[in-house]
Amino acid sequence: MKIRIEPAGYEFEAAPGLTLLQAAEDTGIEIPSSCRNGTCRTCICEIRGGGSVRYRIEWPGLSAEEKAEGWTLPCIAEPLADLTLEIPFALLAD
Repeated sequence: MKIRIEPAGYEFEAAPGLTLLQAAEDTGIEIPSSCRNGTCRTCICEIRGGGSVRYRIEWPGLSAEEKAEGWTLPCIAEPLADLTLEIPFALLAD
């Protein structure tokens, strides 16, 4: 799946079975994160376009309303289709 991160315009491919966070890190893109299990919300971002995600665990890190509004947690979310994410603080690793 092709993932695009705005506003930076970074693009990468996400292999099946990887979370959005893992796939980004594999391509040298750093997304703010901490717990990696959906509790801290450090990585919360908005899906701005494309398909949906599947959560590895159904954790109360997001409310039903937040999910309906398009918010996601990349640390536990696997993409099901191409996506555009709004992540203002994403950086390319050195």
